[in-house]
Formats: sequence, C-alpha cells, structure tokens
Amino acid sequence: MSEPRWLTDDEQRVWRAYAQASSLLQAHLEGQLQHESGMPHTYYEVLVALSEADGRRLRMSELASVRGSSRSRLSHAVARLEAKGWVQRESCPTDKRGSWAVLTEAGFAALKEAAPGHVEAVRETLFDQLSAEQVRQLGEISEAILAGLRPKCQAVREAEEAAEFAAPVVELPKSG
Repeated sequence: MSEPRWLTDDEQRVWRAYAQASSLLQAHLEGQLQHESGMPHTYYEVLVALSEADGRRLRMSELASVRGSSRSRLSHAVARLEAKGWVQRESCPTDKRGSWAVLTEAGFAALKEAAPGHVEAVRETLFDQLSAEQVRQLGEISEAILAGLRPKCQAVREAEEAAEFAAPVVELPKSG
C-alpha cells in the first residue's frame, strides 16, 4: 500500500476554511428557507429545477440527475412535495416504469414566495463578501471541483440504485 498524500500546511488551512465556510453557508441557507418559507433547501432545489424545465416537468430520473441524488432519495422528497400540493407525479406514456414530476401552480407560487428571501440570503452571505474577481475565481474553482466530482458521484449513485433494485437471492429447498 502506498503512502498517503498528506496535505501541506497551506492545503490543510484552505481545506478547513473551505469545509467550515461551506458547512456554515449551507446551514445558514437551510435555516433561512425553513424559517421564512417552511421548506428545506432540498425541496427548494427540486422546485427550482422543475420551474426551469420545459413545461415545468422532468422525468424522475432526469430530476435525480439534475439534483445529484439517488432516485430513492428524490422519490421521498417528491412524495413530501406532492403532499403539500406543490408537485404531482404523472405516469410516462412511453415508459410504464417511468414517471414525470410536474410543478403545480401552488408549487410555483411557493417558489416565487421563497425565492426573494433566499436569493437575498445568498447575496448577503456569499457574493457581498467577494470582489468581482473573486466571484469569477470562485466560479472557475467550483467548476473544476465539479468536473472531478461528477463522475465519482455518478458512479456511486449508479451503484446505490443497482443495489436498491437488485433482487434478493432466495434458495429453494432441495427436493428429494
């Protein structure tokens, strides 16, 4: 086994600052949405993805891919959004196993109500802290990180989904 590639002191400092900033930012935005709109960030992201899609609808598999989550986690979130009347599922006429998630008018209204406060919180906590050059750099850095993560995360999601749908092996008693 090869020696681990330990972080340098500078890398350690940057990693810890990034991890803490990312964690605090997510916690702040989650709290803001919960407090002002009564929805978790995950639901907000689903509503945004549907609002930006043609016809305000996406196949569940596409929505899972856009969200970067497994289909089972997404299905749970969509079920909660259905219960609120913000999303409805429709069966796919060309694929009996597939279904569409469709943003309802009530869901679009909830998103329109939540968006101004959420956008202001993002602006105040992230963009107002950075210069225009830092925003550009953060965009480039984020894209580089995403380019490295997407294939790894996709492979993990595919493995999770394969495990979810794998039939258990059942041994039948031997006759005789």
